[in-house]
Amino acid sequence: MTPIRILPPDIARQIAAGEVVSRPLDAVRELLDNALDAGASRIEVELLGGGLSRVMVRDNGAGIPAGQVELAPLRHATSKLESVERVTTLGFRGEALWALAQAGRLTLTTRPAAQLGATQLTAHQNEVSVGRVSAAAGTTVSVTGMFAHLPARLRTQATPAAEAREVTALLSRYVLHWPGLHWRLTVENDARLQHAPADTRGAVASVYGPLSANRVLKLDSELVSGVLSRPELTRPRRDRMHFSVNGRPVLAPPELEKAVIDGYAELLPAGQAPLCVLDLRLPPEDVNPNVHPAKAVVAMADLGGLAERLKVAVAQALASHPLAGQVPALRAPAEPGQTPAGVSGSFPDLRALGVHAELYLLAEEPAALTGSDLWIVDVHAAHERVLYERLSTLLEQAQSLELPSPELLHLTPGQLARLDERQGELRGWGLDIEAFGAGLARLRSLPAAFAALKVPRLHELIVETVLGELPDPRRELLGRLACSPALKAGHVTLERGERVLRELTACAQPWACPHGRPTVLRLSERDLAHSFGRRGPREVARGRDLNEVKVETGEF
Repeated sequence: MTPIRILPPDIARQIAAGEVVSRPLDAVRELLDNALDAGASRIEVELLGGGLSRVMVRDNGAGIPAGQVELAPLRHATSKLESVERVTTLGFRGEALWALAQAGRLTLTTRPAAQLGATQLTAHQNEVSVGRVSAAAGTTVSVTGMFAHLPARLRTQATPAAEAREVTALLSRYVLHWPGLHWRLTVENDARLQHAPADTRGAVASVYGPLSANRVLKLDSELVSGVLSRPELTRPRRDRMHFSVNGRPVLAPPELEKAVIDGYAELLPAGQAPLCVLDLRLPPEDVNPNVHPAKAVVAMADLGGLAERLKVAVAQALASHPLAGQVPALRAPAEPGQTPAGVSGSFPDLRALGVHAELYLLAEEPAALTGSDLWIVDVHAAHERVLYERLSTLLEQAQSLELPSPELLHLTPGQLARLDERQGELRGWGLDIEAFGAGLARLRSLPAAFAALKVPRLHELIVETVLGELPDPRRELLGRLACSPALKAGHVTLERGERVLRELTACAQPWACPHGRPTVLRLSERDLAHSFGRRGPREVARGRDLNEVKVETGEF
């Protein structure tokens, strides 16, 4: 372990970033970072009075050698920082223990595993005392009476319940990003959060429950690892999108949140966000954690390029998983439900069975010993997906068709502003809309892929969509153009449904229509069997039900 030392004044000035401890939450965050930097595998946090009465963090990490403990509460004393330009630890300023001693009475008890006896330091403002005690290996830090000597500061603190809620949320984020550790949070002597070592899915179960954990998918690439929720597990807010950078839980910039959502593309309905826990791995020299007092915000080099790489990683991870939605099992009214088992592999090779309501195609997987699930294909949604990908491929060819005579358009000020902003992108598609002054524009050419579409008000639909307020005009336009000619209820036959199913199987993303609705659902044969009171899906094949009928009717 690198010895503790006082940073030179020039480096101390470079890393000064504001007040370190302004509430108990800050104290917990700083002590958690220290525990993780010490290599702890078990971390316990205790709060009394929302942390104002007492904050305690105990870890089984490396500990501080006896000869260095006296330096620990001095300002800018640290064993971690080698270069301001390349921070490789969670803590680095050397201000945490000093700030805690200024905020309340600090007690630090520490012992490296190889040292006989522990050292205990007590500090409050400029008063420091050090003594020898007996203690287990690791470090325990407690702060009592926080801001008791600062009445004005004390009066502005949140209520104990509110502060405990914030600390619980903070510790939950550390659990999500450090799932391989033992974690325990006690609030007013009651266990609030406990987690045993597991993978990220297990951490999601500890924080959000097993139902959410069963609906996340693994992601692992050179850039990022973690989990993403299946498309059916979404929220109208982004409050369950969690990011860390080199192990540091951070408030992600909007560009990274958008990159994840864009990676889902049509799998997410508009306005929805997934649950995700993503750990970014970046070169330390490309990350500056010294832009926020709480180090909760970091600056990252080439944020635009990073966002694009993240989007690709998310899209690739989703493409590697089957994403069919689950049909609710058919059950007697009072029977408890069971979650159908997941499907493995990519989109299956389905065999059509029939058509229901002139819209839904019923299909099954090839027979297997473990049972065959029933699949329900929304033919309209599936046909939309097929047409969407076909139009997308044609649009990428960027062939344009010039109109015999330009069409004059009336545009709103907002549309004119977006035309100016998107002009280059639209021309790249082969769509030429030329501003004509005084709220007017001329439509001069269309993408050749659109010209033959039998869509009412085609020109008007194109212009309204590409100059609308939605952030992804390409996706919105292709989705609308695919919807109009797609097969609708009342027009689906077995032959048409089979053709759409074959085309859907060849799609790059067969699981959702362009608007985020599922194209297929499935009903587990096991769930179907349970709904009829059978123990397994193959009991009829073994003759059990037939024999029972013969016994009851005497037919032997």
